[in-house]
Amino acid sequence: MSGKKSNNGAVVTLAAIVIICSLQNVLSQLRVGFYQNSCGRVEFIVKDEVQRAFVKDKGIAAGLVRMHFHDCFVRGCDGSVLIDSTSTNKAEKDSPVNNPSLRGIEVIDSVKTRLEAVCRGVVSCADIIAFAARDSIQITGGPVYDVPAGRRDGRISVASETRILPPPTFNLNQLTQLFASKGFTQEEMVTLSGAHTIGRAHCTSFSARLYNFSGTNKQDPSLDTIYAAQLKKQCPQKSTNPNVVVNMNPATPVVTDTAYYADVLANRSLFTSDATLLTSPATATQVHQNARNALLWRTKFAAAMVKMGQLDILTGAAGEIRAHCRVVNG
Repeated sequence: MSGKKSNNGAVVTLAAIVIICSLQNVLSQLRVGFYQNSCGRVEFIVKDEVQRAFVKDKGIAAGLVRMHFHDCFVRGCDGSVLIDSTSTNKAEKDSPVNNPSLRGIEVIDSVKTRLEAVCRGVVSCADIIAFAARDSIQITGGPVYDVPAGRRDGRISVASETRILPPPTFNLNQLTQLFASKGFTQEEMVTLSGAHTIGRAHCTSFSARLYNFSGTNKQDPSLDTIYAAQLKKQCPQKSTNPNVVVNMNPATPVVTDTAYYADVLANRSLFTSDATLLTSPATATQVHQNARNALLWRTKFAAAMVKMGQLDILTGAAGEIRAHCRVVNG
């Protein structure tokens, strides 16, 4: 019996080592400066296009950060969120969670067009998204960080798979479980939630908190009453316009800062998934820390963004380098 148990333990240990080594090998294929020799101007071109778009529309930065998140959480960071639907397939971008709210695709198209002109077939759409998200964070005053590159593009995009993306109605347990399934700690989840410091939200995504919280036909009691009154003016209950939007952070809507955490603490966050961060001592403490210590949050946020950019990546001979980000090759 003891000999058999020992052999099984050795097999399990060996298998674990193989898995760890394989994971390290995959991640090692992403590296800072990946395109240094094959397309040295790639990061300049991406940043230039992001800056051009930002001058025209300050909200595009939040859209590009959100795009990176929506891409990576569904099938990994493979650019699948960019693929167009066909007559036989409804793609991710046309799911309710992305249509019509997904923004910034035209920026990725512009980058890809320029890159194909100078280094054809070299830079993946997945890497362009990661670079554009980083540049969007920086251009709005957020942390500066390097993006390891080397991702390749996927060939599959299915609208139904976007159901994994967290809705604004999730509670703390649901959020924690989802992020844990992607390898994130609860603290990293709280850190990444800070991306809500920029951008805007459709009234339809939070109106239940104003008029019918948990089916009560009443306002969410945790929502600041003065803030709720302002939101009701912006989002009337009987409004027939589904396109009305509200800034996520009224004070500094186009600045990547820690004002989001101050809003959460003051019960002025739009989503239930934001307000829920105060429902446990651990996450409430993290919200307090991030609100008080901007440098700490910026450091953690940069690290979490880099980690997110490594979710289920395709590298080496896997996937492809799409010629057009909206369409798979061939």
